[in-house]
Amino acid sequence: MALRLDKQVDANIRAHGQETYPNECCGALIGNGGVVSETLALPNMTDEGPRTRFRVTPNDYRAAEKRASEAGADLLGFYHSHPDHPARPSQYDLDHAWPFFSYVIVSVREGVSGDMTSWRLREDRSAFDQEDLNNA
Repeated sequence: MALRLDKQVDANIRAHGQETYPNECCGALIGNGGVVSETLALPNMTDEGPRTRFRVTPNDYRAAEKRASEAGADLLGFYHSHPDHPARPSQYDLDHAWPFFSYVIVSVREGVSGDMTSWRLREDRSAFDQEDLNNA
């Protein structure tokens, strides 16, 4: 499977990661048919410290679903940044992922965005599989 990002979406994710550095950012991916046309920045509400964790609350999830519905689109997944770490899912990411969504991770090193990858949780929740990530 592949996920495609509108060029402005790509820029928005990178900018959000740079703005929140050295903390993690997070947000929702909204679009249709595997093409992300909009992002919705969400507050990082983790109790564990935003430097190394992110958390999407139930209210934020509902807000993302509502925004997607208003746009005539679907909630395709979520994005977050990894400050000074690779754009690969952590064990924490695996433990807190929901099935059926894409998870985009952007690496932000010393305040500058770098690699960006996308992942999907396996049905048995044992691991993520990397999916192709392209600009639309």
